[in-house]
Amino acid sequence: MAPKAKILIRGLKVFAYHGCTQREKEEGQQFLIDIELEYDAARAVEADDLAGAVDYDELATAVHDLATRDRYDLIEALASRIGEYIMQETPATLLRVRVRKPHAPLEKKVEEVAVEMVFERDGQG
Repeated sequence: MAPKAKILIRGLKVFAYHGCTQREKEEGQQFLIDIELEYDAARAVEADDLAGAVDYDELATAVHDLATRDRYDLIEALASRIGEYIMQETPATLLRVRVRKPHAPLEKKVEEVAVEMVFERDGQG
C-alpha cells in the first residue's frame, strides 16, 4: 500500500487588499491562509528525497505571491485561485484551502470569518 502524506500549512500570513468595501481596497488587511494537501508519498519515502515530495517552503512562497499579486472582492475567489494553482502544480489528490479574515469589517464582533474550499483530483477515491 502506498503511503499517503498530508502536508499542513497553517496561518500563512498575507497582507493584501481583498474585500468588497472601499476601506478594504485602500487600507488592506491581514489574511491567514491554511492549506491541507494529501498526496501519494511513496516516491518521496522510498528515495528519502525532496525531489519526490511536495516542498512546503516553495508552496508557501508561491501561495503568498499569488495572494498578494491580484486583488479579489471575495475571499471565495482567492481561495479558488489558490486551489486551482496547487492542484495544477502539485501531485495533490485532495486539497483544502481556507482563507481566514481576522479583521473583517463587520457590524458585529467576531473572531474571524473564513472560507474553505475542497478540491479533489478526478479519478481519485
